Amino acid sequence: MYSKMRSYLIKSLIIMMFLSAAPLTLTAAETQEQVEYETGFYYTVQKGDTLWDLSRKFSDTPWQWPDMWKENEQIANPHRIYPGERIRLYRRRGAAAGETGESHETGKSRETGESGESHESDVKQEVTDKPKLEGRLHYDYTAIDRIGFIRKEPVLSRGTIFKVEGQKAMISSGDLVYIKPRANFSLTPGDRYTLYRTLKPILDIKTNQFIGIQHYLTGAVEIVLKRPEFVLGRIVAAYRPIKVGDLMMPYHRRVPQIAIHPSPEGLEGTIIDSEEHEGIFGENAIAFIDKGRSSGVETGQFYWIFKQEKYRIDPDDKNAVTLTPVVLGELLVLHTENTTSTVMITDSRQAIQAGARIIAPFKLE
Repeated sequence: MYSKMRSYLIKSLIIMMFLSAAPLTLTAAETQEQVEYETGFYYTVQKGDTLWDLSRKFSDTPWQWPDMWKENEQIANPHRIYPGERIRLYRRRGAAAGETGESHETGKSRETGESGESHESDVKQEVTDKPKLEGRLHYDYTAIDRIGFIRKEPVLSRGTIFKVEGQKAMISSGDLVYIKPRANFSLTPGDRYTLYRTLKPILDIKTNQFIGIQHYLTGAVEIVLKRPEFVLGRIVAAYRPIKVGDLMMPYHRRVPQIAIHPSPEGLEGTIIDSEEHEGIFGENAIAFIDKGRSSGVETGQFYWIFKQEKYRIDPDDKNAVTLTPVVLGELLVLHTENTTSTVMITDSRQAIQAGARIIAPFKLE
């Protein structure tokens, strides 16, 4: 009796020590990296760049440069920007997809000297687009760690949450959870894991063929205590409501800075569904497409969402003609698997639905 009571008191004392401890968080370096930039498009300044021509390149007119300056509080003088500096920008539709070409503007412009400093010049100057944006344009997505994926074979779980300390209905950051390790897997204090759950198999809406298993990420946990029958973990991030029964996979921190890359010419595919399975969705929604690394899809690529209808011009003629494609929006690849990818809708001109077609951007004549 005394032995059982002593064991119970020791266990309670250990748990109280962890409960009273400061919640475990990301390291200072990781936190700084995540909050340094807001979500959005960023451009790395090159020699010769000015806010005037960058505004013209990434928005509808060079006269938007005051708004670009306002968006970047770190720029003290709008006439002085320096190579290597990262600036947040307004992006013209299609510009990030590798759009090039030449245009001419007349009016007040700023020239950049050898030092990278800009000064005003009341002269008529020809302004041309830079030929390549690859390596200069990035999209910062601060919530990159929380996006899930679709994979044909489910991830092998390292453990399962079977209880939360305090019998809470909602598990959130700072909470202690009891974890049952998977057989033959060792969970070591200090190790971090991503929490997830698998949803029902996803089938193609047209062919009914199996596409894969959706992995829905819910948070992150760090192991703090190892016992023979279980381990104790502390929730260090909650992306969504965490539940008893959620599984664990090794945590691999994703870099939120996504470099823009060209898309493979002619590639076509389909939007499988949105991550949250909304009936219709639009800008900023996370979704999945049915193309992945095996098709040449990479993170940082853009694709157009489009529709292309067939129409009978002559009611008496049974043959229909294929109409010109109509662009409905645009998406950016955030994560790739072998046969699928996770994307974000960056632009939607109409409501998007599962089954919508996508295509690599091409130059419209």
